[in-house]
This record gives sequence, C-alpha cells and structure tokens, in this order.
Amino acid sequence: MMIAIVQKLLKTAFAALLIEFLETALLTLLIFALVRGTIQNFRIEGSSMEPTLHDGQYLMINKAMYWQINGNILARLLPGDQSLDGKTLFLFHPPERGDIIVFKYPRDVRRDFIKRVIAIPGDTVEIRQGKVFINGQPLQEDYVASKPNYSWGPQQIPPGYYFVLGDNRNYSSDSHIWGLVPAEDIIGKAWLRYWPPNQWGLLPSPSLMANGSR
Repeated sequence: MMIAIVQKLLKTAFAALLIEFLETALLTLLIFALVRGTIQNFRIEGSSMEPTLHDGQYLMINKAMYWQINGNILARLLPGDQSLDGKTLFLFHPPERGDIIVFKYPRDVRRDFIKRVIAIPGDTVEIRQGKVFINGQPLQEDYVASKPNYSWGPQQIPPGYYFVLGDNRNYSSDSHIWGLVPAEDIIGKAWLRYWPPNQWGLLPSPSLMANGSR
C-alpha cells in the first residue's frame, strides 16, 4: 500500500515537473521568436558607410520599425476598398530620407547590405556636379566622406521602391550602380551601435529635406 502511494506521488511530482519544464521551454521560445522578430544584430563590413560607420562595428537593427502588411490581405478584410490592392503598407511608418537601413541585396538576397535612404517613392533623384538633387533641390549632406564623382538620373522613384547610397559615395555599391531597393526587401532600421563599447550610442537620422522637397 505504502509503495503504491509513493509511486503515485512520484508520478504526480514528475508530471508537474514535466509540465513546468514544457511551460518554461515554450515561454523561452516565444520570447526568442519575439526578440528575433523585432531586433537583429549586424556587423559592418567594408568602408562604404564611412565616416558614419566603420568596418568591424556591430549594430542593433530595429526590424519592428518597418513592419509591413500586404495590402491584398487588408483588401480582403475590408471589401470594397480597392485602393489597397497590390500595395505594401507599413504598420508604423515607412523608411524616411536619412534613415540608415539594412536590406536584402537585390542581386543576391542571401546577403544583407546597409545604406542610407536618399529618396522615397515619388521623389525625383539626380546626381550631378558632385551633388545629390531631390525634386530639383540639392541636399545639404555633412555626413559624406566625399562628393560623388559620378552622374545619375534624373529618375522618379516608383511606388514601393527606395533609392539608397553609401556615405562613402565613391566607394559604395548602391543604387547608383545596381538600382532601387524594393520595400519588401527592407529588413529594418539601424538603431544602435553597441560594439566597440567606446563607440556605443544611438545612430542619428538626419532629415534630408532639401528646399522644395515633400
């Protein structure tokens, strides 16, 4: 009788321990998934973003900033509103001029690139005589390593695309070489520089609003 009682208690204790373990494991997985869905680390490779960012630095990327919703899904949920068809909508706000973003490299989506957003959908971009023009107005850029020694455009940025450049203009593989970045390929906004420790800090996002820009 006593042995049966002990065996029952052991089974009950084991079951409770197993349930607690499974609950803890599930909670850990949920937290991990939430963190991975909102934050990602990124290592700077190369000199294309100098003098703002340097080779070997580590950044935190805010993925939640640019969470996107497929307009076709919303159109099915809101019958009669055809304006959403085919559009990509941002839950909080879309990338803005001056934001430093991480995205899938258009020529090889297995690789991630980091550049600065220069022009957004609807903007007309032109690069000439060492200056970048947005909607006919020159940008005042005090963060670049040197003036661009190439020409590009003019071209209007279509809906759902972004024009990006590296701050080290003449040593950067960016939109002036391989074209525009689709919105769906944008991973997130560079938010925090955390390594090396003596360079820790939030990354500034200058507002690139040239005179006459929207």
